[in-house]
Amino acid sequence: MPKYLAAYAAVIVSLIALDAVWLGLVAQPAYTAGIGHLMADQPNLGAALAFYVVYALGLVVFAIAPARDQAGLRRSALVAAAFGFFAYATYDLTNLATLRDWPLGLSLLDLLWGCVISAISAAAGKTALDRIASR
Repeated sequence: MPKYLAAYAAVIVSLIALDAVWLGLVAQPAYTAGIGHLMADQPNLGAALAFYVVYALGLVVFAIAPARDQAGLRRSALVAAAFGFFAYATYDLTNLATLRDWPLGLSLLDLLWGCVISAISAAAGKTALDRIASR
């Protein structure tokens, strides 16, 4: 159990840190240009925290735990990238289907980011799991 808690902690820290840089610096101009008229003045931190708690758990359950006995990060990272694609596609494609003037380019950028952040965060979690398991 401690190894899964270590994996979960590594995933959630990675997700929050990477998303803070992504949303706060890197992609912020694209989001403002594309959906600035929809954005709140301040993010709902409770909803954001709920997302990270649930999403990190999903990465541990679906990408890290199934590869617990395998050496290396490749499988976890690939499964996590697919998990990210499907999760972010649910959000982005729903927005494209239901919201007027939702930018396709922003959805494509977000889909790519979902794959990248999920793969990196799962790799961090798998590394933590492997280090604890090898003790």
